[in-house]
Formats: sequence, C-alpha cells, structure tokens
Amino acid sequence: MITATSADTRQGLRIGPFIADALAMPVHWYYDREALQRDYGIVRDYLVPRNPHADSILWRSSYVPLNESGDILHDQARFWGVHGIHYHQFLHAGENTLNLQLGHVLGESLAACNGYDLDEYLRRYIEFMRMPGSHRDTYVEEYHRHFFTCLARGAKPAKCGGKDVHIGGLAHVGLLCSHFADDPDAAMQAVRAHVGFSHGSADVIEAATAMACIVFEVLGGEPLRESILKHGSTWISQRKVADWSREPDHVVIGRRLSPACYIRDAFAASLYLSWKYADDFESAVIANANVGGDNCHRGAVIGALAGAAVGLERIPRRFRAGLYRAVG
Repeated sequence: MITATSADTRQGLRIGPFIADALAMPVHWYYDREALQRDYGIVRDYLVPRNPHADSILWRSSYVPLNESGDILHDQARFWGVHGIHYHQFLHAGENTLNLQLGHVLGESLAACNGYDLDEYLRRYIEFMRMPGSHRDTYVEEYHRHFFTCLARGAKPAKCGGKDVHIGGLAHVGLLCSHFADDPDAAMQAVRAHVGFSHGSADVIEAATAMACIVFEVLGGEPLRESILKHGSTWISQRKVADWSREPDHVVIGRRLSPACYIRDAFAASLYLSWKYADDFESAVIANANVGGDNCHRGAVIGALAGAAVGLERIPRRFRAGLYRAVG
C-alpha cells in the first residue's frame, strides 16, 4: 500500500468532499437508476445538470419568508412548486451544491479567526445566504429554511439552530478535521459545535463524532477499512460488509440500505462505500454518484474519508483541475 505524506493526506481530506459533491451534483436525488442512466449515462466526470429532473419533488416543496430577513430564495423562488425542476439547474460542470459552497464560507471564517467561532461563521453565513446570486443553487435544504424562519421571527442567530436528521449535517466535518489536523481535540470540539448547532439530533452528532475519529486514525497512518469498522460499528460490521461486498452497489444502497438522506442508512451507506473502495478514490466517488439518492451529501463523507486515505496525489488530476472553484 502506498502511504501518503502528511501534507498530501490532509490535502486529500480537504478536497475530497468538494470533488465527490460536484461529481454527484447532476444526478443528485435520482432514485430511478434507469432514469439516471438514460439522462446521464454512467457518471465518471463532471457534467452539467439539465431539466427535467426525472425524480424531482421540488414541486412539493415550499418556502415563504416571513419578512425580508428570511428571504433566501431570491429569484429562485419562482421554480419552487414547479414539476421537473432540477435542484441544481444553474450550476456549472464541476460546481458544488449549496452546502459545499458554504464549506468555502466556513474556510474563510476559520482563516479569519484562526479557529472555530460559531458566531463569526453565522455572520458570514447570513450575509452569504441573503445576497442574491451568491450561489445560484435552486434548492435550499430544510435546515437553512428553519434557521431563517427563526431569524425572521426575531431570534438571535445562535438560537436559530435545529434538530435536522439528514446526512447533510456532515458536509463540513472533513473540512474542520483538515483545518485542525494537528489538534484532534480542537477538531472534535469544532465538529460537535458546528454539527450540533444545525443538525442537533443525537444520531447526526454521533455520526459526526465517528467520522472525525475515523479521519484522525487515517491521518495517523491507520488503514481506512480498520478504522471504519472500529468507529463505525453502530452502522456497519465486518459480517455486513463481507456479505454486502458480494452484491452490486445499487443492491446494497437500494435494498439493504436506503439511498435517501436520513442519517441512519445514509451514514452506513457512506461508510460501506468508503470501506469497499478504501484504496481507490476514483471508484469510490463514481460508485457513490451512480447509486443516486442523496449522493452529494454521502459524497461529502466518502470524499473526505477516501481522500484522506489515498492523499491528494492519488486523486485523479481531472477531478482536481475540473472543480469550478479551486480548493485551497
């Protein structure tokens, strides 16, 4: 096995979530695999999303801001409630979805504060979300809508968090671990504060903690597979992965585990694909994209774990160069 250098490993951890999210973006929330392949083929490279989206349920979603303080949809509001709209219709090939774009906002906050400061991040977050055209993504997840509804009612930003149970809560765990790579204790404090604020359910916090533990073992030189089985035992086991690995990925994530966004199955699916493709970043992120469902947020987990395991130099150059926004 090739061992990545420490800096190379950290860079792989940092860029991996952005790559996996951008690769999955055009086929995000496809549950009909035949429709996914009909519309995009086998996804191996960054692609442009297009309408109609065969499985879009944006027509069932709604968000009406209580006042100007809660206006976060801007000119995208007219697409909500319309059939067939792609969740990320205006993004370019290689561009990230909203939650990973917010990873750049988090990175700017970490750099400015030389550490994690929830209040400072929330100031940047509010400014970013209220600025028309800041991200061009059509879909805005539930936890954002909850936050800005509370804010519009007059609550202080630090009191506007929620108990969301979706895997999107793990989108920034890899970034925080990368920033605090030399200080696992500080990383864990930041992860629990950041995830606990927006996705404060016990299951999401437990998953975030397990993910951070896996990351730091891998950064310390432990094999990814062993670390996953050690810290992910609530979600997967040696027996399960041995059985599942005899089946196609679309069976495991489709019949054994739901491809949807809820943390229990979504985190198990992320750990499984990271375990199966532990030494092959490219195969891991391609498999994740093509099983559909909430592949963008699973990708943030898989990209971090697989990226840390192989290091930057073993991530294909086309993935690194093709990102719409560079990851520093």
